[in-house]
Amino acid sequence: MPEEKTSMDYVMEAASGAHFSGLRVDGLLRSCSSLSSPTSTSSPPPPPSLSSIVAADSSKQPFVIGVSGGTASGKTTVCDLIIQQLHDHRVVLVNQDSFYRGLTAEESEHVHEYNFDHPDAFDTEQLLECVGKLKCGQSVHVPIYDFKNHRRCSESFRQVNASDVIILEGILVFHDQRVRNLMNMKIFVDTDADVRLARRIRRDTVERGRDVNSVLEQYAKFVKPAFDDFVLPSKKYADVIIPRGGDNHVAVDLIVQHIHTKLGQHDLCKIYPNVYVIQSTFQIRGMHTLIRDREISKHDFVFYSDRLIRLVVEHGLGHLPFTEKQVVTPTGSVYTGVDFCKKLCGVSIVRSGESMENALRACCKGIKIGKILIHRDGDNGKQLIYEKLPKDISERHVLLLDPVLATGNSANQAIELLIQKGVPESHIIFLNLISAPEGIHCVCKRFPALKIVTSEIDEALNEEFRVIPGLGEFGDRYFGTDD
Repeated sequence: MPEEKTSMDYVMEAASGAHFSGLRVDGLLRSCSSLSSPTSTSSPPPPPSLSSIVAADSSKQPFVIGVSGGTASGKTTVCDLIIQQLHDHRVVLVNQDSFYRGLTAEESEHVHEYNFDHPDAFDTEQLLECVGKLKCGQSVHVPIYDFKNHRRCSESFRQVNASDVIILEGILVFHDQRVRNLMNMKIFVDTDADVRLARRIRRDTVERGRDVNSVLEQYAKFVKPAFDDFVLPSKKYADVIIPRGGDNHVAVDLIVQHIHTKLGQHDLCKIYPNVYVIQSTFQIRGMHTLIRDREISKHDFVFYSDRLIRLVVEHGLGHLPFTEKQVVTPTGSVYTGVDFCKKLCGVSIVRSGESMENALRACCKGIKIGKILIHRDGDNGKQLIYEKLPKDISERHVLLLDPVLATGNSANQAIELLIQKGVPESHIIFLNLISAPEGIHCVCKRFPALKIVTSEIDEALNEEFRVIPGLGEFGDRYFGTDD
C-alpha cells in the first residue's frame, strides 16, 4: 500500500466522512433538525388550483409514465426508446431537472455545499401544476435550467403541448405522493452503482463543464447519500423495474406493448369486455378528421369511409373462431396456420349499413348478406321491421353492419330479430365506424354476450339524439342524398 493516496481517493474519502442528505450542509435553507422532524416527510395537501386542474374527464386524459432511478442509470435512454416505439402517438418528455429551483446569489457563492439531489432542490409545486395542465389537454411552458450557472433561463422556456403520452423523468419523481398519483405507470431503471458513477463523471465533465474532482466530491457528499435516503426507497412504488437500463430491450418492448394496449382502450372497454375499439393511429385519426369535415367532397367521403370500414371489418373477422390447418408451401415445407370460419354471413341495417357491404365482400369472397329495415313510424316509437335473411342463419356467425351506433334502439331491434331466428347472441359481432356511449350501454346491458367492434367512441348524444361530434347523416352523405 502506498503511503499517500491518489488525489481521487482522497477526494472520495474526504467527502464521505459524515453522512448527510440535507439540502445544504451549512443550513442556509433548512437545518438538520428540521429535516429529521416528522413534518419534513409528510406531503402537504394539494393546492386548490391543482385539484381543479385534474378534475377533468379521465377518459380524455393522456397516459402518464413516471421514469425514476439513480443518477446516470439510463433513464433518458429508456425514455428515448419508448418514444421511438410510440411513433404513432404524440409523446412529450418532461424532465424533473427542468424544475430545479434557481440559486440565490448567496447560495451560488456556496454552490459546492448545495445538495442538488435533495427533494427540496426541486420546485415540486410548479411540476404538479405543469403535469396537471398537460393531463387536461393544455399547453404549458416548462422552464429551462442552466446547469453551468445553476439558474433558470429567465427569458426562455420550452413549450410543451398536449399529447397522448406524457413521460415524466427524474431521480425523485416517485418521492412525492402527489406526483405519483398523476402517473398511470411507474418505471424504475436499476443500474449498477459503479456504472452509474462512471457515466456521471463522463456526463458532468463533457456536458456540464465540471472537473473530475468536483464530480467525485459531489457524488460522495450528496449524490450517494441522497440515493440511499430518497431514490432507492422510492423503488417500492414502481410498477416495473428495468435492470441494466436502456440495454434491456426486452423490458422496453414489453412496456411499449402494455402502453399500446392502454392507449387503445376506452373506459367503456373496461366496463364491457366485449367492446373493442381498433387501435388508433395517425392514419385512422386522419381519416376520421376527413370524413367528419362537413366541407369534404362526396367522392372523398366515400373513399375514406370505405378505408375505415375495411379496417373495422378486418378487425371484426379477427374475433371469429378458427381451426388449425397445415399446408405444404412451394418449397416443400409444412406451414402450420389457421383456417377461416366457414359458416359466416353479413346482415346490414338498411340503409346506412349497406355502405359496409362492399368491404365485407372484399374480405370474404362469396359471403351471403341479409338485410333488415327498421323504420320509426311517426312519434309513437312503433318499429316497422322488414327482413330478408339467409334461411340457415341460425347456423352461422353474423356480422351485423351499421356505421353509426347512436341510441342503440334500432340495433337492439335488429339483434332481437336475429336471436328470434335462432342466432346465438355470442355469434353476433356488431360492426360500426363510430359509437355513442349511450348506444354502447343500451346494447351491452341487454346483450352482454354480443361483441361490438368500432373505430372510435364519440363523446355523447345531443338533445336530438345525434352523435356528438359525430359525422352527420352517414347514409345521406355516403349515397349522395343529402342535398
